[in-house]
Amino acid sequence: MESLKDTLEKIRKELHKFPEVSEEEYETKKRIQTFLEEHTSCEILPVANTGLLAIFNTNKEGKTVMLRADIDALPIQEVNTFEHKSVNEGVSHKCGHDGHTTILLGVAKLLTEKPLPKGKVVLLFQPSEENGRGAQSVLKDIYFKELNINYAFALHNLPGFTKQEIVVKENEFTSNVKSVIISLRGKTAHAAEPEKGFNPANAIAEILHFVKQETKNIPEDTDFFLVTPVHIIMGEKAYGVSAGYGEVHLTLRSWSTNLMEEKQKKLKQLLRELEEKETLSINTSWFEEFYANKNDKEAVEYIKKAATNQGLSINEINTPFKWGEDFGLFTQQYKGAIFGLGVGKNTPALHNPDYDFPDEVTVTGAQLFYNILKEVQQ
Repeated sequence: MESLKDTLEKIRKELHKFPEVSEEEYETKKRIQTFLEEHTSCEILPVANTGLLAIFNTNKEGKTVMLRADIDALPIQEVNTFEHKSVNEGVSHKCGHDGHTTILLGVAKLLTEKPLPKGKVVLLFQPSEENGRGAQSVLKDIYFKELNINYAFALHNLPGFTKQEIVVKENEFTSNVKSVIISLRGKTAHAAEPEKGFNPANAIAEILHFVKQETKNIPEDTDFFLVTPVHIIMGEKAYGVSAGYGEVHLTLRSWSTNLMEEKQKKLKQLLRELEEKETLSINTSWFEEFYANKNDKEAVEYIKKAATNQGLSINEINTPFKWGEDFGLFTQQYKGAIFGLGVGKNTPALHNPDYDFPDEVTVTGAQLFYNILKEVQQ
């Protein structure tokens, strides 16, 4: 009989081979559903267009606990040459979501083989984490709203940490992240007579000064705030023309939601002043908004207890991670926590083109989730 490890490794490599980006996870959804139908006994429901819910209901009074895995891949060309490398040009699982999905499928198998005595478990296979729209879509889903969830848990694989190590932290675990495109429209003029047009160069310079002035890239401090310029364009390569248009693309990061809102207001005020001073039309487009994961103390204790009982090493970190994770929307609404699962100190970093989720930690993750469920229902 095929072991759980072998079963999960097979589906993990299949998911890795056929990745799909956010909001396009149609085949991924089919593969997940096929696995659930063949290997488990649960109610399967669609959610958020390309996502799925797998529901295990004991019909005995207890807590309703949601476990979440993200299922989307990234627009990154894979450089690996192994047999299960991505067959989809320019798309690959470089954040390990194939591993997250597989871990949750492992939980589904464990719940089928060893049902809980009471309560309800909701396994959420969530699309569109990478663009920050997936959790929001799930929360808007009519059926999902009726589930009355008591606790929500998720994990993220962590390169740079010892394999099988469980990484936990109360309160903020990941950062608030927001991206913005600032469009500055003026008026072209002859390069010899720039005063007859409205060039956005000075305004762009002031925006970059704001970036430098407001950034406090000290993650250990509670008022950590990081603005990163990611793309800037201005004018054309026409040396007789003074530019009449420009764009500045930024990402903003903070631990504090209030600080993020305060800095946003400050940036918006600067842009209003620049509009008038430089005679420009300035528009902003905010997108890919991630809320900080705020881990509930009680939920973290469940994770630690389950990990201890499983004989796993626990690493209680002091500083949150600077990347965004849209599970934060769930921890804003429910008691819950996201934790880290170490995948190796010398593993390529997340979003590296050569990253591949290590199959030896999959059963560990599935068993830990299962043990968390048992702890919550005691």
